[in-house]
Amino acid sequence: MESNENGENGLASTRSPSTVELMAVKNEKKSYTSPIVRNNEGAETHVGTPGVVVVTADDSISKSRAYFMVFVLLFINLLNYMDRFTIAGVLVDIQHYYSIGNSEAGLIQTVFIISYMIFSPIFGYLGDRYNRKFIMGGGITLWSLLTLSGSFIGKDYFWAFILIRAAVGIGEASYSTIAPTIIADLFAKDLRTRMLMIFYFAIPVGSGLGYVVGANLAKAFGAWQWALRFTPALGIICVLLIFIVLREPQRGHAEGGTHLHNSSYLQDLKELARTKSFVLSTFGFTCVAFVTGALALWAPSYMYNAIKAQGQDADEGDIAFIFGGITVAAGFIGVALGAEASRRYKRINPRADPLVCAFGLLMCTPFLFFGLWLSEHHIPASWALIFFGETFLCLNWSIIADILLYVVIPTRRSTAEAVQILVSHALGDAGSPYLIGVISDALGHGYPVDRRKSPSVQSDTLRNAFYVTPFICVIGGAFFLATALFIQKDREKAERVTKDSSSYWGLRDSDEDISEDDSDVEPILRSDDEDFDGLQPFA
Repeated sequence: MESNENGENGLASTRSPSTVELMAVKNEKKSYTSPIVRNNEGAETHVGTPGVVVVTADDSISKSRAYFMVFVLLFINLLNYMDRFTIAGVLVDIQHYYSIGNSEAGLIQTVFIISYMIFSPIFGYLGDRYNRKFIMGGGITLWSLLTLSGSFIGKDYFWAFILIRAAVGIGEASYSTIAPTIIADLFAKDLRTRMLMIFYFAIPVGSGLGYVVGANLAKAFGAWQWALRFTPALGIICVLLIFIVLREPQRGHAEGGTHLHNSSYLQDLKELARTKSFVLSTFGFTCVAFVTGALALWAPSYMYNAIKAQGQDADEGDIAFIFGGITVAAGFIGVALGAEASRRYKRINPRADPLVCAFGLLMCTPFLFFGLWLSEHHIPASWALIFFGETFLCLNWSIIADILLYVVIPTRRSTAEAVQILVSHALGDAGSPYLIGVISDALGHGYPVDRRKSPSVQSDTLRNAFYVTPFICVIGGAFFLATALFIQKDREKAERVTKDSSSYWGLRDSDEDISEDDSDVEPILRSDDEDFDGLQPFA
């Protein structure tokens, strides 16, 4: 057996361990409160935050570069959500241009989400095994080119526009499944939570900017197509930043888990299914996605018709600006409050994360319900209630990501991100915009044909369709409360596998008798390869 320069065993995965080796590894325990970076290699103490370290994969990634990498990932995520919700800011114009109803309009977002969730597992598999920088760069290039091409589709080819919007989801899937795992490999503990909070500011802020920028570009140039020609230019800048700034950190380095290697994809899925807190929090996040997907596409259009139904003048650009501003403000406040409340509460309760998520969804329920109810009579009060509802809904974003990253070992994180995206979008926002449109159109059949497209009928039918969302919030809150029952055990298990030497051979604390019969245990450790450049799988 060879020894590396740090005195640790360099173990090859081509042979089985002897009983003596198994006993030695079993008895070599590490404290869960000890520093998470072995021998402090590649770690830099975060000044002013005791016990928090910034971890880099090698000497080429400095602390300043690590922070700048997060900024680049934030910028790309911001652009990601701007592009996704630009459509909602000009939805009424698109409906007029293609002469489509609410059902077809809801389909625009649904086909995007369907392709996004279908391709997420593919990129999750690749992200756990290959260089993540090149995967993201290629995906963003594809997404930018497709978004631009969608702006040139003629009014008689709505089916082609639908297909292009579906293909855009492929490019976005390449980024969303991978970016959080890079942050997880750069930072640890509380600092990771703060970096994730910054990264997930992009969801509400990017969504809000999508409404505002999309509607106002369409208004300025006199055509909604210009709303789709802004983000592709920024997308090319993002690709350049990826290849210039980003460096590939070793998977698991932040927790001292660089000894881990990839298991089979089927084994990864089995282990994720056994992690109860991951499964339950994924279903909770599905409810969040359902509500946000419905609101994101239909809220501006609904408020436009509600204002018109009360005999007031309404401008689509102005409404998109108001709703976008509310979304940005609610996102900043909600994401920051959620992350900070969870961080502080965690000091006295290790189950803080899912409890804060449950609180956010349950508190969102009454504000969302009464916001819809009051919109029939008092628009300003409705805007205010929507703001508070969105704020509570946004408490969840960074916390959900943090839960996934600490209950799943490093070599399965991209796969876990992909599975969560697949489930949450398949059962959440892939169907909710279309469902709201279908319910609205079905309710519209109860009115005379000549009134169905009137603002009063459109606002009534959309409002009644929207009433399903508060009930989904309650269901989501229940899933997060159930997550709290298992979160502590699952986190400790993931830490043990990642950091504890006993997990090198897949052993558990309950393993008492070790014999030669254990020689068929497959090691989850790979030998260090100094020539590894991230372009080849870990196998």
